[in-house]
Amino acid sequence: MNATAVGALLLVRAEPSAVRSPAQLLREPQLLLPAGEEWSALVPEGAAWQDGEPVDRVVAGWAVALAVAVGLGRPVLALWWDADRVGFTLASGFRRPVGYVWLTDGTPAGEDEAMLTFAARLGLDPVIDVQALAPLTRENREISGADRLRGLVAVLSRAGLEPPPGLTPGRAPAELYAVAEAREAQTVEWAGWRDAVRTELHAVEESFDHWLREPRERRGLRVLGAAQLAVGLPLTVWGLRRWSGRGPGGRAGGGWAVAGAVLTAQGALLLAYERRRVSEG
Repeated sequence: MNATAVGALLLVRAEPSAVRSPAQLLREPQLLLPAGEEWSALVPEGAAWQDGEPVDRVVAGWAVALAVAVGLGRPVLALWWDADRVGFTLASGFRRPVGYVWLTDGTPAGEDEAMLTFAARLGLDPVIDVQALAPLTRENREISGADRLRGLVAVLSRAGLEPPPGLTPGRAPAELYAVAEAREAQTVEWAGWRDAVRTELHAVEESFDHWLREPRERRGLRVLGAAQLAVGLPLTVWGLRRWSGRGPGGRAGGGWAVAGAVLTAQGALLLAYERRRVSEG
């Protein structure tokens, strides 16, 4: 790994068609492409952390937002690396994210329990796969941090993850972008709130239409939308305060502000769609 490289990859356990709309709400230019059976990869351009905000904080916020926006049962794994550390954050629905960190030389700096939780949330085999993950948490001077991230991805191949060749952790964003472009990846760009809302509403209609056939199912959708608003609004305010430097953590809250905004938008759209369908009978 280039010692000065700062980058990230987002791996989503969902088809690209289910990821594209929520990814637009992150307001970060990205490339989207398949990464195995029922997996997608998002390659960020990298501008979000070029102004000094820590890459791990940025992608953690994105992972949380995507995990809720894409849908329950579709976890998001954010892999990240900078000059000093590498690591991952796994977000799944409204659960608290779990992550692990290594120094760039491969020294483990996380908790073993986090790796066990990681395996459980992805539905990995509690014996075979957990045993394969165990060496990643042990001291070994011959295995770098980037190699450990690649080992993590290799274990997930048993769960269907197959990133395209060359789309590997530790590379500079420009190199990852070039790999994705060569695979004819889809461009995901922010097109303004009007287009984003229209696209997201269509995605909501496709994803949740089956929830609206019975009153009881409509109540479930209403509860989900209200929960997203309840989490998203305060998270947006908190993230903006940190990002602006008025609260502890300085600029580190930008990624969480984005997460809050995505959750708020998704919740509002769910409630609006539910009310529209009720009024239509």
